[in-house]
Amino acid sequence: MSYNSFGHLFRVTTWGESHGPAIGCVVDGCPPRLPLTEADIQPFLDRRRPGQSAFTTQRREPDAVRILSGVFEGQTTGTPISLVIENTDQRSRDYGDIAQTYRPGHADLTYDLKYGIRDYRGGGRSSARETACRVAAGAVARKILGEGIVIRGALVQLGPHKIDRAQWDWDEVERNPFFCPDAKSVPMWEDYLAGIRKDGLSIGAVIELVAENVPAGLGAPIYGKLDSDLAAALMSINAVKGVEIGDGFASAELTGVQNADPLFMRDGHVAFGANHAGGILGGISSGQPVVARFAVKPTSSMLTPVPSITSAGEEKDVITKGRHDPCVGIRAVPVGEAMMACVLADHLLRHRGQVG
Repeated sequence: MSYNSFGHLFRVTTWGESHGPAIGCVVDGCPPRLPLTEADIQPFLDRRRPGQSAFTTQRREPDAVRILSGVFEGQTTGTPISLVIENTDQRSRDYGDIAQTYRPGHADLTYDLKYGIRDYRGGGRSSARETACRVAAGAVARKILGEGIVIRGALVQLGPHKIDRAQWDWDEVERNPFFCPDAKSVPMWEDYLAGIRKDGLSIGAVIELVAENVPAGLGAPIYGKLDSDLAAALMSINAVKGVEIGDGFASAELTGVQNADPLFMRDGHVAFGANHAGGILGGISSGQPVVARFAVKPTSSMLTPVPSITSAGEEKDVITKGRHDPCVGIRAVPVGEAMMACVLADHLLRHRGQVG
């Protein structure tokens, strides 16, 4: 088993390497007669695209997507949708010095231990370049979900600096290079990250995702839990080291009364007094907003020397040259949104298949 696919009824298989000629994905299980063109996918790729600010990698990739199959006259046909994105700005020479040296914190060592061979050019298959495929697939997933389900993400913590939640403004997310919902935090983050980059270091981040208008009933109580599938999808993103749903780890500090989401009847409908559970109870969506957060570690590609070893067992300091993000968490925002869209689309189709 190669483990290059995820999902059940909505299934995505990604392919390609960071410095290969192209990357892409095959989306299978999309229902027929949904409107879909490259113009529906491209805006999401543009949000993730590198080189758009001083705070991301300066690799210049247009990330122009092409639909090769599964669409006819602007509509899905119900057959596999093949999407391709050309790589146009590879600089493999940047990685010549580490061809025989493992970068600490990267997958270099574990790839070699598992497969006995690795693509040292930007990490090959383990590169975050692969996440462009996920964003493209997420755009297809949003077509299945429809315009009613709104999925949005924001950067809520950069290194030790958290946003002021009282200043949360979704419109602000698209007005700054950090996807930050707090306008007052942006200038401070700019100065902080500029210093991190100048020192040849990197820093981590926390991203929050919110899906609104998710219907109740998605998921299953045991092995098909919506939150477990969502957590697995977010953990599969490069550099993610932690995921929480709703209050997550903070719920360990609460009493049962504090953590409970009270139930009321309002105009003949169930209403909630809080959403500590993040819109999922017993693995099944409750109809409240689905809320998840994930933590992204600092990239291990830095200009600061770090002790390591070569494939021959020699000790050697490593400096990773090239164009790297001082905070990979910034461009992880649209990737997280895409993975949430894929999981919700898959569960929506599974729900319909089981209960009609």
